[in-house]
Amino acid sequence: MSFDAFHLHPTIGAALKSHGYTTPTPIQTQAIPKVLEGRDVLGLAQTGTGKTAAFALPILHRLSSGPRGLVRALIVAPTRELAEQIKDSFDDLGRGTGIRAATVYGGVSMHQQIQALHGRCEIVVACPGRLIDHMQQGHFKPAGVEVLVLDEADQMFDMGFLPSIRAILARLPKMRQTLLFSATMPDALRGLAHECLTNPVTVQVNHDVALTTVTHALYPVVEHLKTPLLLALLKKIDSESVLVFTRTKHRAKRIADKVKEAGHSSTSLQGNLSQNKRKQALDSFRAGTVHVLVATDIAARGIDVSQISHVINYDITDTPEAYVHRIGRTGRAAKTGDAYTFVTEQDNGMIRTIERKLGKSIERRTLEGFDYRKAPASTHGQHHTAGHRVPGAPGKSGRSFWRKRRRPR
Repeated sequence: MSFDAFHLHPTIGAALKSHGYTTPTPIQTQAIPKVLEGRDVLGLAQTGTGKTAAFALPILHRLSSGPRGLVRALIVAPTRELAEQIKDSFDDLGRGTGIRAATVYGGVSMHQQIQALHGRCEIVVACPGRLIDHMQQGHFKPAGVEVLVLDEADQMFDMGFLPSIRAILARLPKMRQTLLFSATMPDALRGLAHECLTNPVTVQVNHDVALTTVTHALYPVVEHLKTPLLLALLKKIDSESVLVFTRTKHRAKRIADKVKEAGHSSTSLQGNLSQNKRKQALDSFRAGTVHVLVATDIAARGIDVSQISHVINYDITDTPEAYVHRIGRTGRAAKTGDAYTFVTEQDNGMIRTIERKLGKSIERRTLEGFDYRKAPASTHGQHHTAGHRVPGAPGKSGRSFWRKRRRPR
């Protein structure tokens, strides 16, 4: 099928054609007709499936008629980067319609946001904290909101935004259309969905299955050799764009510095950066002037870079859903990608959980020529406990960890 089947406003159809969009993705095929009907929608789809357009296109179609200069659609997102990405999508898909979108988030001056909220836009894309600030100060008047979108709802829940979301919901008109999109649907989030959605239609596109365009593999390694292995891998893959995930923001900065010292163009994206620095890091990665971006899960939620060829999990995820979401950052837009995960023996339990979720085992690899027996540079605070045994060393735990290892590559 083509986008013509949705009978969108001609100007929106022209914008789609100018961007070369002809065939909707599965999530768009399922969601757009229901949103156009005015139904509440619960959308479950992993990153890279086109869910932003799944709500942006019908919202633009709806707003093409009716009053202007009044905020009629509100999209709430967990991070500033994602808010900007969504606004860019509205700008691109709504080109020629005269419909204006504005972003509202912290870390920048409120003045420009106040101007936009006072009759200069029809769509607001906001992060919860700053939006509530504007509501409390009377700058954002929600009476005209017809459509609410909660995007990346699972991440907002993880970041502790649930009270803020409830406060926002309490101030919005009861008669509205609500769309909730999420990469995963943990049990704790179902309560929020029940609160804010009325007789919703559920659209689901393999939200907990790894993308088929992604080849993923595990690299068993002891903790102190993770950084040397990362540097060795970066030499081997010679990629234009590598996204490295770490567990903490401090580790993200330290690893980015190590990668830079090794001669790669690298930067980090983490919570300690100012908004300008975050934007600069992301823009450099998108433009290709920086080839390695080291990020935490939360900081990376706004990343939409279709040319990412490799995702490397320096630290394993806390849940199988998060694993699928991370590796979905590569292999996007029908392109292939590779996802590598460094795992220690302490990660065995999570690996088994992930493999059960995927319904298959994940290939174990070793890097040819890499010295897996190298001792730590300093033994202070580093002991070779069972959880940090050098791979290949004797011991029951070591044999168990390596029993699925395949030939080195």
